[in-house]
Amino acid sequence: MENQTKQSTSQGLGTAPVFLASISTILGAIMFLRFGYAVANVGIAGTLFIILLGHLVTIPTALAIAEIATNRKVEGGGEYFIISRSFGTTIGSTIGLALFLSQAISVAFYMIAFAEAFRPISAAIESLLGIPFDPRMISLPCTILLIVLILLRGVNMGVAALYVVVGVLGVALAMFFLGSTPEGVTVGEVTIFSEIPNAAPFMVVFAIIFPAFTGMTAGVGLSGDLANPRRSLPIGIFSATIVGLLVYALQVIKLALSAPPELLASDQLVMSKIAIWGPMIPIGLGAATLSSALGSILVAPRTIQAMARDRVVGSNVLNNFLGAGVGNSNEPRNATLVTGVIALVIVALGNVDFVARIISMFFMVTYGSLCAISFLEHFASRPGYRPSFRSRWYISLVGAVMCVFLMFQMDPLYALASIVVMTGIYRLMLRSRAGQADDLAAIFRGVFGQATRHMQIKLQRTNPVRLGSDWRPSVIMVDGRTFERAVPIQFLEQLCHRFGFGTYVHYIQGHLNGKTHEESRTTLAKLLKSTEHKQGDIFIDTVVSPSMRSALAQALQLPGVSGMENNTIMFAMSVHDEVTSLGDLQGDCLMAASAGMNVLLLRHGDHFFGNRRTIHVWLTWHDYRNANLMILLAYILLDHPDWHEAEISINAAFSHEQAHEETVKLRELISAGRIPITERRIRIFPTDDRVNFDKLVETHSADADLVIFGFTPDRLEKKGIDLFKRHPALRDVLWVSAQERILIE
Repeated sequence: MENQTKQSTSQGLGTAPVFLASISTILGAIMFLRFGYAVANVGIAGTLFIILLGHLVTIPTALAIAEIATNRKVEGGGEYFIISRSFGTTIGSTIGLALFLSQAISVAFYMIAFAEAFRPISAAIESLLGIPFDPRMISLPCTILLIVLILLRGVNMGVAALYVVVGVLGVALAMFFLGSTPEGVTVGEVTIFSEIPNAAPFMVVFAIIFPAFTGMTAGVGLSGDLANPRRSLPIGIFSATIVGLLVYALQVIKLALSAPPELLASDQLVMSKIAIWGPMIPIGLGAATLSSALGSILVAPRTIQAMARDRVVGSNVLNNFLGAGVGNSNEPRNATLVTGVIALVIVALGNVDFVARIISMFFMVTYGSLCAISFLEHFASRPGYRPSFRSRWYISLVGAVMCVFLMFQMDPLYALASIVVMTGIYRLMLRSRAGQADDLAAIFRGVFGQATRHMQIKLQRTNPVRLGSDWRPSVIMVDGRTFERAVPIQFLEQLCHRFGFGTYVHYIQGHLNGKTHEESRTTLAKLLKSTEHKQGDIFIDTVVSPSMRSALAQALQLPGVSGMENNTIMFAMSVHDEVTSLGDLQGDCLMAASAGMNVLLLRHGDHFFGNRRTIHVWLTWHDYRNANLMILLAYILLDHPDWHEAEISINAAFSHEQAHEETVKLRELISAGRIPITERRIRIFPTDDRVNFDKLVETHSADADLVIFGFTPDRLEKKGIDLFKRHPALRDVLWVSAQERILIE
């Protein structure tokens, strides 16, 4: 029903208006006024190369539009609709606003160029009016007339006018190609390279000529008025691009054969001297610029109208005003009025040099985005992307890369300025959409998924030898009390902030069925929302299982979602937990250790890691295997912003016989491993049977924000859960048991 409604509001236009809007903008003022300058400065070869470079952007863009348009119905808004539905509304509206401003200001640009067509009769105008000729005498009233006609007659009048101006344009070009060398002018031997002195650099000429290639997508803005956009857009745009390419190439050759470089460089209207009837060239120039202005004033309002209907322009009042349409054809009169006001202001200023250069950059961003969409869709390989016409991924990639490359080649300063402007617009759009649903488009989800798939398979197939010196934590945690306590998941996020990766699995007791599955999806959505502000690398999921032991067994066999195997499991207990609430924590830890997993157990209370300023690592004669992992985990914690100001202290309790030897080893380890621990933070305590270790720990670490101890599976099996209840005077404690050989080098 929705599609039928949208279809009924279209004008039912065919392919011809798309072709006419595009070709009339392609064959515009630059072709009449600046191609002779290009041939004079860079020669036939250089100008043809400029045309080739320009079409390395336009042809991939035309193919990309043809591909995208045959995948889905392109509704009102043309390029904005394609980009916003592919990249998401926030990015789409950023590019769309820049595109609208470019299109609106283009109206003024073309109307100022239209006034230049009256230069040959400027003396007569001055004689008639008795005042010096000013192009605004022509451009201002003609712009007002154009706006009024579009407001009164709408797109139908615009399309009818396109037929007329394109006809005049065709006659002017025919008279030029049928012409010959001007009388009294001699053309010497034609060379493929320029011979004029002080010729302009190639990229300067390219920057001047490039706007000739920016009209190719003018017809896309009519998408909402087409009966069959999937057919009309590809055929109309691609045919206009090819016709423009042929006309440009033939014009370059004709100019070089018909006039010497000196004349081409000095006379902007040299085409009128070559044509069989000279006055037809200014008439053609007027028709070309008028048709380009007409094309821009038809598509710009439709771009901003589509944005307003997506509620991204600003306030509700502004969205309602700009999104309003008149009649069954949904004519954007309010948007046309706003476009006209912008155009009139620029025309009145009379100088659009700065804006024109920014416009070229915005068009390049738009074209690059369209090519990037095609390339990313090929890479993402989404089953839902099924265009009936397919470009090639490498063609789209070339188009996107060329857009960026040529932007900075033409003018690095303006390229940076356009990026800064668009970044500012993006931040405004992002702020205006704060609190709304994430609009990450399907194309990005597909790209991320495909990239992850390739990397995971590649990593698995390479089957690298796991080096102890290259170890990083890939921690998994299974917990059924997620909503009762925040400390465990908070600590997991801190531990996996940058160096590691965390997987948190919320346990739901029960058998998997429709009811428990729905509960797990609802719980997952709730968890994702509650943790969306966190920046740590934590993947969150849920599991339904009859018991914690079975859930843990499932989790231990899960593949790591980060492209590396899970190597560590974390448990948590509170100092307030009753014995009954701990379940079989001892058995769970032993099972994980038997599976080769490093085991962490966080014992937390009401301290919540205090000021996060002190981390105490306690090493004993039991910790020959755990020591490196304990020190490395302490170092990894320092990378988290919450622990940036923390200092690590190592307290080692060794027998009198081992104290000296172990002290040397420990200091060498810290120094060689570049661990940020000062010598004064390394304390060795020679011990014997008379030393009360518990009292020693309490004396030196009672005020520490986190204390790290080691344990072994054998000691846990002997001592039971009471092992983790030792040192009750301490605040938060992390118990560590390493099952891997981890090196610090």
